[in-house]
Amino acid sequence: MTHLWVRAEQRAHEKRVGITPEGAMALINAGMKVSVEESSQRIIPIADYADVGCDIKAENSWPAAPADAIIFGLKELPDDGTPLWHRHIMFGHAFKGQPSGRILLDRFVAGNGTLFDLEYLVDEAARRVAAFGYWAGYAGAAVALKCWVAQKNGGTAGAVHDYTNAEELVAELALELGQGDRPSALIIGALGRVGTGAADLCARLDVMTTKWDLAETASGGPFPEIMNHEIFLNCILARPGTPTFVPVSAKQSERKLSVIGDIACDPHSDFSPIKVYDRVTDWEAPALRVADAPVLDVTAIDNLPSMLPLESSQDFAAQLLPSLLGLSDISSGVWTRASATFAEHA
Repeated sequence: MTHLWVRAEQRAHEKRVGITPEGAMALINAGMKVSVEESSQRIIPIADYADVGCDIKAENSWPAAPADAIIFGLKELPDDGTPLWHRHIMFGHAFKGQPSGRILLDRFVAGNGTLFDLEYLVDEAARRVAAFGYWAGYAGAAVALKCWVAQKNGGTAGAVHDYTNAEELVAELALELGQGDRPSALIIGALGRVGTGAADLCARLDVMTTKWDLAETASGGPFPEIMNHEIFLNCILARPGTPTFVPVSAKQSERKLSVIGDIACDPHSDFSPIKVYDRVTDWEAPALRVADAPVLDVTAIDNLPSMLPLESSQDFAAQLLPSLLGLSDISSGVWTRASATFAEHA
């Protein structure tokens, strides 16, 4: 019997989960066993999983799970160096040459385990089967607007937090923006999931947006239009050939641009299109000031969907469920492709 073990998340502010109780019930009805760990922070109560027949386990007990259990989480595992001998479904961030990724892969190699990286679960056309992108864009645009409001008030953005739902976030932002002028925003990657989420948040708050995608950036730059908007939202994944959108010289140049929301958030990549910063920001300090005259803040939080944990969990879980139902035949489909990707990098 296929056994899926849903572990508790250990990262601060991480309330998301990759499967809902309804999804767990669908797996159980398909003949699978589903264990769910208790969690001190998960947005969905453990009782809801128990009610549909899940086997409830103690928080963070997955290292002692049976060898045939497939461990399912979202964010990183404890950084304790122990060999990993289970099969894990998670966002590993381990296949792009990141130093921390190499360490993680070495742990899998040492334990003879397998990483099914959620970022690399793809269909026959190499399209991802599930992603949090929409809600990353939605929350990322919200944080960028908070940075802009803080600048107008003579400061920098304070700590951010999670919300019960998107309506609560929009209502708070509307109060902060007030009845005054709205900034203009340029979104690159506007046709993708992330860009669509960013554009929808801006539309809710009457923020004028310029929407760019591949056609508008095909020239390779430079892109002076970015400097003529108050807010720039980067919603594309950096890869070889990605042009530079914001060069180092932007710090000293004349510009309207005062907030960069790097929603893709990959400052350590050699291909990063934003050259004015070198580290991510976090919930406690979401804005990194990179220039004072004129002011330029960068916000680059790497777990933005966690600000809207319920909606983002429900959306992602619905996308992923058909693939989870295929775990009973792990030698085919998305799981075979994910296993091959892991083997190539490990």
